[in-house]
Amino acid sequence: MEKQMKQEFKPYIPADKVMPEFTPTAIIIGIIMAIVFGAANAYIGLRVGMTISASIPAAVISMGIIRGIMKRDSILENNMVQTIGSAGESLAAGAIFTLPALFIWSQELGMAEPSLIRIVIIGLAGGILGALLMLPLRKALIVNEHGVLPYPEGTACAEVLIAGETGGVKAKTVFTGLGIGSAFKFITDGIKLFPSEIEWALPGYKGAAIGMDTLPALLGVGFIVGPQISAYMLSGAVLGWLVLIPLITHLGQYIPDIIYPASDPLMGLSYWEIWDNYIRYIGAGAVAFGGILSLVKSLPLIVRTFKEAMGGLKSTAGTSSTLRTDEDISIKLALIGVAVIVIFIGATDFIPVGIPGALIIAVFGFFFATVSARLVGLVGSSN
Repeated sequence: MEKQMKQEFKPYIPADKVMPEFTPTAIIIGIIMAIVFGAANAYIGLRVGMTISASIPAAVISMGIIRGIMKRDSILENNMVQTIGSAGESLAAGAIFTLPALFIWSQELGMAEPSLIRIVIIGLAGGILGALLMLPLRKALIVNEHGVLPYPEGTACAEVLIAGETGGVKAKTVFTGLGIGSAFKFITDGIKLFPSEIEWALPGYKGAAIGMDTLPALLGVGFIVGPQISAYMLSGAVLGWLVLIPLITHLGQYIPDIIYPASDPLMGLSYWEIWDNYIRYIGAGAVAFGGILSLVKSLPLIVRTFKEAMGGLKSTAGTSSTLRTDEDISIKLALIGVAVIVIFIGATDFIPVGIPGALIIAVFGFFFATVSARLVGLVGSSN
């Protein structure tokens, strides 16, 4: 069935059709959007601890600029703009979720804070290494897993770009949704006509509460990932807020001691304090276990990808196919790039880990790229 789905798949733009794609216009607009979305997501991530995928808003803005203002009609050019633009958000997320540890250590241990140059070098090394490690995974995870991994946000981006290509009602729907979402956000968080966050403590059910964030963005994410993945997310919230927190509250009334990581006695904690000190760590552990389990399940894919990558070393890039969808940087060039990054990391003081540490970074980077890419294919990057 899977093979049949792969054979029947046809790209929206035929693989043998040549259209403007990697153009100076697309690169310049994409870089500007990458800076804007990177800065916005860095701020959001440092404030609330999570980022929002920039792919879909980048696709909408790209469609408005390339097709609406500049009157260019290449959907591949639009796709290139949103791809470059969304990369800024990804790189910003990689930085803000790791580099703040260096600043925390500098305060606690009396170390020097990392300079702006060091932060830039770390970001560049990580970004380039990640892109090179994804090259052998493109065919394994996107081509070979077509019909198996839904890639919800990638599918949504494709639908947005196709809507701009066809115009009419579809394009009107995209921009209507953009307008309604913006107006709702302005009313709730701008002029604060009514709250965007609501919650109720359940009477007679000590420690339990229900609530929601009434945000169009979250509604859109739920629609994109579909009812099954949304149900998984909701079930985790129900388990945490209606089972675990009330259970800890009930047991805590008999425990006057302080249990790490909380700094107050367990019997005096509110449900939000229980969530902050315990439930979110349980969630983090579940995510870690899911990542390890996904890595184990992905081992056959990793082995197969390595075999295909090593087989690609025997052929010269560009000789096997002239189709646009089959054009890849050669695996040999990708491996040379990885080796250069490893040597740079190991031989300089920007990332003081030495050659062994640089090799560990590259190996675990490949594992992480495999697992995270597969998880993005299943539930999307916002989740």
